[in-house]
Amino acid sequence: AGPGSYSVGTMSERFDCHYCRDPLQGKKYVQKEGRHCCVKCFENICANTCIECKKPIGADSKELHFKNRYWHDSCFKCFKCYTSLVNEPFMLRENNKVWCSNCTAAEDAPRCKGCFKPIIAGDQNVEYKKMVWHKDCFTCSQCKQVIGSGSFFPKGDDFYCVSCHEHKFAKTCAKCKNPITSGGLTYQEQPWHSECFICSNCKRQLGGKRFTAVEDQFYCVECYKDCVAKKCAGCKNPITGFGRGTSVVNYEDESWHDYCFKCTRCARALANKRFVCHNGKIYCAECPKRL
Repeated sequence: AGPGSYSVGTMSERFDCHYCRDPLQGKKYVQKEGRHCCVKCFENICANTCIECKKPIGADSKELHFKNRYWHDSCFKCFKCYTSLVNEPFMLRENNKVWCSNCTAAEDAPRCKGCFKPIIAGDQNVEYKKMVWHKDCFTCSQCKQVIGSGSFFPKGDDFYCVSCHEHKFAKTCAKCKNPITSGGLTYQEQPWHSECFICSNCKRQLGGKRFTAVEDQFYCVECYKDCVAKKCAGCKNPITGFGRGTSVVNYEDESWHDYCFKCTRCARALANKRFVCHNGKIYCAECPKRL
């Protein structure tokens, strides 16, 4: 802002007012654009109009101007906070209103989605999907505690801290009954922590491995063979149901792999065939006749 393009003084020579022709000698006058005029004619005809109060800026007033706009020095104030902007940085905004630099920064700053106040330079903030909060305004929708820069889980328009999300949304492990926050597995439509779904004997995790369930207990292949599986009456090895010979032959209190259930004399496979038990041994229907 700067002074207007005219000067004010007291006439010492003989001049008449350019407009009303009254003599100016010994009187106060205004000179503008090479013309001399009395104070009254200046204010009625030549004076600039203050853009703020809409009144003429008289010869006795201090005038400020910027880009062909004029103000009384007393009217040159921030539109927002009313601080005088004489000799201060400012910005001309919409509707020809002048703003101080502080109010301009606050007006242009992003608004906190929590308190709707501006987030100005230096404020700690949290940003998520083009939204921004003051750090202390970013709180859990459930417990209302400040999340700040901590971990959180979004659910629609709500945000939850880790603890509240676990209790409100996470699946519960079938064994330990605690929330499953990440990973985990499902068996028979029930969720488990990976570290809870283990072999009942050796305690190794069974996720992604072959296992057998026996009366709500789980066993890896090795432990099932050693601790649980019946032993074949023929080869004496465990009957696991894995690999070759998944079919089992049971007779009285003994069990055989289907490929081990054969005639003691001729070695003919007897699974799903007629057989004879003689003196604790298995024979096909023909061999006992040859004994």
